[in-house]
Amino acid sequence: MAIQSLAVFCGSKHGTTGLFTEHAIELGKIIAEKNIRLIYGGGSAGIMGSIADSVMLHGGKVTGYIPQLLLEWEVQHRGITELIICDDMHERKKKIYSVSDAAIVLPGGFGTLDELFEIITWNQLTIHDKEIYILNSGGFYNHLISHIKQMKEEQFLYETAEKRITIIDNPSSLLQYL
Repeated sequence: MAIQSLAVFCGSKHGTTGLFTEHAIELGKIIAEKNIRLIYGGGSAGIMGSIADSVMLHGGKVTGYIPQLLLEWEVQHRGITELIICDDMHERKKKIYSVSDAAIVLPGGFGTLDELFEIITWNQLTIHDKEIYILNSGGFYNHLISHIKQMKEEQFLYETAEKRITIIDNPSSLLQYL
């Protein structure tokens, strides 16, 4: 099935290297050029805002889901196609992933990791069966990837992580999966 909408989970900060923002902007351009709707957290800050800006700049469509609580924290994006206000973080995650055909995770903090592990768990439990990609910009997720491999080696996982997650090192690598 062709991907028509892509959930993007990422940070509401830019991080310490410009590579994270560069990759977000490049990915946004790819999403727009492939006529894929960006589904994301609705914020205008950090790489979250950068990817939304890039999709819009390149003529794409963006739907943001933001919880009432974060309207002031993340400063909702006022320049996207559609902004939907949710009651809470749980509803936000569920809606983002349920309306998307696949998901990609960019660098971010605790919230991004929470989103990553919840969607992996949903796939493992067959609540959803969508492709999950990790954009490992500049090796940002190397330690996490090693830890996931260790979880399998220590027999805490029912299957290999590769069955649920595809790791890419740059945005253009996603093209082969679209």
